[in-house]
Amino acid sequence: MPRLLAITGSPSAHSRTAVVADHVLRRLSHSGFDTALLAVRDLPAADLLAARRGEPEIRRALEAVAEADGVVIATPVYKASYTGLLKAFLDLLPQDGLAGKTVLPLVTGGSLAHVLTIDYALRPVLAALGARHVTAGRFVLDSTVERGAGPDRLRPEVELDLFQAVDEFAGALGSAPAAALTATP
Repeated sequence: MPRLLAITGSPSAHSRTAVVADHVLRRLSHSGFDTALLAVRDLPAADLLAARRGEPEIRRALEAVAEADGVVIATPVYKASYTGLLKAFLDLLPQDGLAGKTVLPLVTGGSLAHVLTIDYALRPVLAALGARHVTAGRFVLDSTVERGAGPDRLRPEVELDLFQAVDEFAGALGSAPAAALTATP
């Protein structure tokens, strides 16, 4: 069974990016994948910024990436790019840190003006880290993520589009469980 890791680069624990990543992980988990979440904000900041790869929490995070067959990278747009928090973590990966892996990039932002962040900021870094295949990512507008009194949710049309990207990602893994491509949300 393929192991999948979602890495979130938002500094906020209750971000829209976290909601999107949670939807993706639930979809993959319900489809039979072994999933895990790595919220970069939970790593020790001093160790992350000083690139202390040998510190226990940083080492475990890097091992989780190495052991994953597929990686979901989720980040909000900050200053027309992915977050510095995510950048600090990606900088800790070895040059071939994503070699042999299928990667799904996901970006959240407040305006469609940032939709190219996936292709012009994130995709080149993922390719430089040796990703075997970077699937078609998705940009999710902040206004389509509903948080509040009830459970966090995505607008139905956005959720369907996101799940299409997730199913394409699952299919690109090669050994994806058959249910991944036909499971309902």
